[in-house]
Amino acid sequence: MATMRQIRSRIRVAKNIQQITRAMKMVAAARLKRSQDRVTSSRPYSETMREVMTSLANSATGSIDHPLLSRREVQNTGILLITADRGLAGSYNSAIIRRAQELVRGYDKDRVKMYIVGKKGNVFFRRREYNVIDTPTVNANNATFAEAVEICKVVRAAFENGDIDELFLVYTRFRTVITQIPTTIKLLPIETPESADAAGSADYIFEPEPEVLLAELLPRYLVNQVYQAVLESVASEHGSRMTSMSSATDNAGKMISTLTLQLNRARQAGITKELAEIVGGAEALKG
Repeated sequence: MATMRQIRSRIRVAKNIQQITRAMKMVAAARLKRSQDRVTSSRPYSETMREVMTSLANSATGSIDHPLLSRREVQNTGILLITADRGLAGSYNSAIIRRAQELVRGYDKDRVKMYIVGKKGNVFFRRREYNVIDTPTVNANNATFAEAVEICKVVRAAFENGDIDELFLVYTRFRTVITQIPTTIKLLPIETPESADAAGSADYIFEPEPEVLLAELLPRYLVNQVYQAVLESVASEHGSRMTSMSSATDNAGKMISTLTLQLNRARQAGITKELAEIVGGAEALKG
């Protein structure tokens, strides 16, 4: 049985941990609010751009020759994975890394080239001797459009040079504070939406011709998809961290309550024992 000194030490440690997790929860909550606002404000643009691309693809009558639409025999597959730089974010990193593992399992390991955003994914796949080509960086506190452009430059150059023949984007889609969904989409070659998706889209009059516009907008569409994925992932990271730190703070509080109860019981037992010794000594003196 632990002594009162040991219990007091455990209570002190638990209180220190509780202060840290509470502070991390508050910081994550503040960052989540900003990230969530950015995701919410960027989604309408992303959805509208997809709608315009759908109409363009279905209005284009001629064949569109663009490097981002180039389809060839798949020899090498690229994977753009977005993870976090830090841990203590619940299941955020493990869930997205597990999704990436499920994806690469279907390919020859020597023919998979990985472009990983975030130290957690980078360390994980390097230790398992995957072919990590590049590790773009993103500021999780304030992800910018310029960072998405730099990421697209790397993967687009690899695709156009023939280093990879297809590219998958693996990221975490933000739904709510407690719900984040690991998501995989095929990023390259860009697949123009099917005609069925355009059934409810708006009727646009294009100037210049749809073929010219589509060729011009394809690179921007690629950057927009990556940028949206980065924003979704950053918001998911902060949401998962806030939730996990909230649970950790509650668990620390429960541990403190349990240890305090144990301390009170130990103190009461000590007092009872001393009283019994005093009474026993007094009775002995009477005898």
